[in-house]
Amino acid sequence: MKKVLLAAAVLMIAMVACNEKKSKDSIIGSWVMPIEGQPGKMQGIKLEENGEAFSINMATLVYKYWKQQGDDLYLTVKSIGNGMEIEGIDTLKIEKLTADSLILNSNYGYILRYIREK
Repeated sequence: MKKVLLAAAVLMIAMVACNEKKSKDSIIGSWVMPIEGQPGKMQGIKLEENGEAFSINMATLVYKYWKQQGDDLYLTVKSIGNGMEIEGIDTLKIEKLTADSLILNSNYGYILRYIREK
């Protein structure tokens, strides 16, 4: 009986560990959204496995690094505009993450709706 309980506990721990890894890996990739006022054009962010982040079609907003902790996504970003450069960390809440959809809620009150770039 003890062996069965031990095996069940090990199996549950392995399943939880696999789910956490899969969840983190699923955000890796390129995420885009339409550019308002520019039909057919997309912008977004590329999140790489090594923690680097890159902007897609956004010359004045440069993503550098990313980190996920639970439902929080931290993006190190540099804003280049109006002759000034400002660097900071944007904290976003992951509202929805599927194979092809990413919805982020900003701590400034706006929602970002991305689709996975194929």
